[in-house]
Amino acid sequence: VLHYGPACLSPCGKLPVLHIFGQQPLDIARCIEAFRELYPDQQSHVVVLSDVVYAHAMSECSAYPNIVFSRVMCGDPPGPAPPGEVRQFGRQFLVEAPGGLQDCAMFYVGAEGLTLTSFMLTWNCCPFSSFDPATGWGVAGYLAVLQHLRELLRRAGKRSYTLAVGKPNPAKLANFLEVDIFVLVACAQNSLLDSSDFYRPVVTPYELELACNPAREWTGNYFTDFRDLLPGACAHVEPPPAIPAAEATPDISLITGEMRATHLCDPMAPQLPPSTTLACRDQTRALMEISPAASFLESRSWRGLEQQLGQTPISKAVQGRRGIAIAYEDEGRK
Repeated sequence: VLHYGPACLSPCGKLPVLHIFGQQPLDIARCIEAFRELYPDQQSHVVVLSDVVYAHAMSECSAYPNIVFSRVMCGDPPGPAPPGEVRQFGRQFLVEAPGGLQDCAMFYVGAEGLTLTSFMLTWNCCPFSSFDPATGWGVAGYLAVLQHLRELLRRAGKRSYTLAVGKPNPAKLANFLEVDIFVLVACAQNSLLDSSDFYRPVVTPYELELACNPAREWTGNYFTDFRDLLPGACAHVEPPPAIPAAEATPDISLITGEMRATHLCDPMAPQLPPSTTLACRDQTRALMEISPAASFLESRSWRGLEQQLGQTPISKAVQGRRGIAIAYEDEGRK
């Protein structure tokens, strides 16, 4: 079997497969420049991953002795993997860092997409950065900005969820109608998204900071690179300290008529785990933990497909229609 184009590189045990990935051009000098900007310490432990179309340009770098280049692996190599060797997603590389893979950073050469998303979800203990040969830009700090946004939302008293989406579109995000607003964490070239077709607004990390960080004021400047918002960056603004609940100034909502507090959440105050709550289980007042998400789904009128195991009558397979939808063979022609 000859397979042309992108592939998941899952091993095939019955048929011999030859993959033809193709070779896309890569500005090696610009890629090295971006790598040096992201990793100025030449002793950094970095694993270099790449899209299959750029694997031909990957080569060793003597200036960084602790760099590991992954190799594209078609099929399972014989024998078990030796200690420290990683074999996953059709990639193979040897990790020699003292703490293993968690002490390594990941540098991906390729465009943002499902491949990079799979890598980030699987090796989520590693900080990721990427270089897109089509745009010539390198991006780092995904995990750092996610942690920054989570902390900002927690201090503002908001609940946050993290979704890994290769390319956002209205159909994907429509599965989460309970979410009031989405924050897109992407490189500067892809951070501005026309959300007019979406059911909920899709904003940038900077716009979220304008809404949830009282210390940040609108000055007319706009930042599309989320790294500018991180601590130590040029546009970082530290949130103000939380006001104790006893000192908070109450406010009356014009919508509900109820009193509400306008202070940020006290970070020192004890909090329940975000995914559970306590409720009475029976008349003995025994306590149990329930999930707010499960409680919400219980109130829905539609909860998904029901399997109805053992309730569906068994019938023999019959011959179905033949042809295409606009003209089946058993339909009369007009």
